[in-house]
Amino acid sequence: MREAAELLDGAGALLICAGAGMGVDSGLPDFRGGEGFWRAYPPYARLGLRFEELADPRHFAEDPELAWGFYGHRLALYRETVPHDGFRLLLSLGARVPGGVRVFTSNVDGQFQKAGFEFVAEAHGSIHHLQCLAGCTSTIWSADDVTVPIDPETMRAVPPLPSCPRCGGLARPNILMFGDHSWVPDRSQAQLDELTAWRRTTRDLVVVELGAGQAVPTVRRYAELASAATGALIRINPREPEIRHGRGVSIAGGALETLTALAAARDRGFRR
Repeated sequence: MREAAELLDGAGALLICAGAGMGVDSGLPDFRGGEGFWRAYPPYARLGLRFEELADPRHFAEDPELAWGFYGHRLALYRETVPHDGFRLLLSLGARVPGGVRVFTSNVDGQFQKAGFEFVAEAHGSIHHLQCLAGCTSTIWSADDVTVPIDPETMRAVPPLPSCPRCGGLARPNILMFGDHSWVPDRSQAQLDELTAWRRTTRDLVVVELGAGQAVPTVRRYAELASAATGALIRINPREPEIRHGRGVSIAGGALETLTALAAARDRGFRR
């Protein structure tokens, strides 16, 4: 904790890299393994469907009520969720560094924006935005006005389902799913381009990685790449905190508890 606080003391800019574990302290499931997913969604346990099977774009064409049952429930869940205090602590840390703060995340839940972060690169898209399933347009539009009723017993959506304003056909979330060749990446790419341009202007960048596992290593790889030149990586993970070649500081813990302790340790350093 002391080493991590010292890294933050010398930070010229802060990059937060977050996976699904970041939302656990807000009450969100992290979909880790079949059992964890089924505890969060008992109806899918009865059907024997895993997260990887449901997060497949083919369901929107073959069984749209099943597909929108899953994503419609998640859309409502994320809208209702209040970001935990760790988000505020990260905002506070970012406000203290001269180069500012950016976020890179594989999460599609919009929790960082809800917590007040301005610059968020969503590598896998956002559930709060939609695209046309048929691909009649590459336009991406907001899902703010979309509500998807769900039958809680079957977890199937009740029509009418979200539609494309251009062609009237079925809409789908602007999320990169498994085996997805139809995802429209334009919105996420613009965010990533802004992040890349910002990184080129920063000095003394410190990377804080939270809740990013190895099963889908998008976030871990980006955090390691961004910190490769300096080794200024703080990896916070309760199950997989190890850092290859010791290039950084690893802390075995959850996001909220660790950020709370880290903020306290850094404040003590300032007072001294």
